[in-house]
Order: sequence, then C-alpha cells, then structure tokens
Amino acid sequence: MNNRRNWLKKVSLGAVGLSIIPFEGFANSPAENYIPSNLDKSPILLRSNENPYGPSPLARIAMTKSVNSSNRYGWNLYPELIAAIAKKNNVSDNNILLGAGSTEILDLVLQYSALSKGNFIMAETTYNYWTDPFEKLGLKKITIPLTKDKKHDLTGILKAIDSDTKMIYICNPNNPTGTICERENLISFIKEATKKAFVFVDEAYIDFTTEKSLSDLTIENKNLIITKTFSKMYGLAGARIGYAVAASSTIEELSILKSSPNLSISVVSTVAAIASLGDEKFVQQVCTLNDEVKKYTIHQLTLLNLTCIPSYSNFLYFSLDNYKKDYFKQLEDHNIMGTKIYEENGKWTRITIGTMKEMQQFIEAIK
Repeated sequence: MNNRRNWLKKVSLGAVGLSIIPFEGFANSPAENYIPSNLDKSPILLRSNENPYGPSPLARIAMTKSVNSSNRYGWNLYPELIAAIAKKNNVSDNNILLGAGSTEILDLVLQYSALSKGNFIMAETTYNYWTDPFEKLGLKKITIPLTKDKKHDLTGILKAIDSDTKMIYICNPNNPTGTICERENLISFIKEATKKAFVFVDEAYIDFTTEKSLSDLTIENKNLIITKTFSKMYGLAGARIGYAVAASSTIEELSILKSSPNLSISVVSTVAAIASLGDEKFVQQVCTLNDEVKKYTIHQLTLLNLTCIPSYSNFLYFSLDNYKKDYFKQLEDHNIMGTKIYEENGKWTRITIGTMKEMQQFIEAIK
C-alpha cells in the first residue's frame, strides 16, 4: 500500500484538455476545475445521473499510470480493493463481491433467483432497466405503486409477498424519484421480508445523503444483498465498477455463477476505485456542489410553477403538468439530453443535476 502511495505522489497527469500539473496542485484543486473543456460544443448530458465533474484527481492519476499495466490481469489488486471496500462498509473481505458496475450484480441475483420459478416485487416507479431478463427467465414481475409523496410503499410490498416470491428490489434513494426510505422503517421491513425472500437494496445514490448504509446488516442476514457503485459519486460510470455486500455464504453462492469472480474488473478500473476511496476531499466537494446546484434548480423550477419532489440524490423528479411548451422539443433545440415521462398521471420526468453552468442553460432552455 505504501509503495502505491509513493508511486501516486511521483506521477503527473497529462491528459486531453489538461496540462501537466504536479500531483499536489492537481489533487488539491476544486472538483469544478475538471469539467471537460469542450462543454460548449458537446450535448449537455442530463439523462443518466452521471457525475459531471468526472473521476477524482487521484483516480485520474492512477488510471493514467495503470494503462501500461493493462497487459496483465489484476489478481494482485483485487484483494486491496476488496479490503478497502470492506472497511468502508464495516464488513469483512468475504462479504464483498466485485462486479462490472452494479448492473452485473443485478444480473447475478437475476440468475440466482431464476434457479427456481416464481416472482419478484418492486415499486412502480423505480429503476427498472434490468427487469426484462428476469421475465424472460420465467420470473413474474409484481409492481407496487409508490405512495402519494413518491416513496416506496413498504407495507404494500410486504403484503404482496407470497410463497413464490424470490426477491424484492428496493432502490434507496429511489431512481427516478430521489426519495428515501425512513431508516427504521426500512430496517423493520427487511427483517420481515427476508424471512420469505431475498431483499436487494440498491444504494447507488446513498453517498449523496447523510444516511448510513445498511451494509453491516448483511453480516447476520443471508437474505439481504446490498449493491453499490462507483458510477455516481465517484464519477466512474464508464469505468464500470460496482460491488455487492452480503453474508459470506451468499457471496459464495453468487460467486459460483461467475466463471471467474472479480475478474470482470479491469486493472484501470480497479486502481481508479482504490484511489477514489482515498479521496474523501473530492467526495465532499461533489456533495457540496451537487447540493448548491440542486437548490438553484429547484428554486428555478418552482418559479416556473413546476412541482419538484424533495431529492436525496443527484437528480430531480418534477411534474410537467403545468408546463405549456413542448418540454422535450425545448431540450432538443438547445442540445440537451434529458430522460422521458415516467408517470403519465402528472407527467413526471427526471433531470440529472449537472454543473451550475449546465443547469443554468437547462433553465434558460425551458423558460
């Protein structure tokens, strides 16, 4: 570990759009300094909840240096990353399984759940791009409407569990609504639901909150799986790295479904994740910037008489019911990529929180 730290300190980064900067100056600069320089020419991407500030300075340095080692497998790096992740989540190394983004973890749970036919339960509306393979493998999807304030109806989900239920999916904070489950209610829900099925809690956006992760609950509960990702807060969406936190016996069962557990993570992604976990300053900067820009955007949408849902994430869910123009045409005309209508009743849509400049352009586009 000390050798790697010394190696990082000796390295300078020369990348497209950035001049050669000594390590200390680069690492201590504000997150907004690393916004791509060609922003004015490129589409404004407000569709996928990505971090607009990119990877942390330490991650960029590590990734650049590690390219020359990409001809080798990362066997010696995985234990270091797993140990760092385990420490962050207050669990042991054998409670962690790496994946190429949290999507791969979802796919593994899909395969595991489909070993016997049945159903899976999730909210309507939530993150659902992964569900089609479940249904193709013979699992029936059951959806439970959100509450009036766009939160998970945990009571309704509990009532829907039957003898055929294999898994319950909870995205917390929820995508696309940005709402969060009250911690004690969620813990009580998990205690009851895991008596009958797996509960899969997706914490992709938990780092944007002050909420404590539920990962330590997995140690004693073999039917609870937590998934996390480096795609959002850490700005590594394109690097594809995520992980599962679960009881060691559950990790073993999921690992059996992979021909080579952990090997789907590249050397470049692995060192980026290790460096990211050591850059708490960058995380704090991103949180501060996200909160400031989100507050501005909510205020501006409110002035346009558009209802917003309070968000615990890096995106906003708002209603177009009172909007008189063609919202999506306005985005298209201004080279902005947004999302879609998620709920026809209320015409609810989602927008990612970009940089302040991006959100100012977004507001001007829809005025």
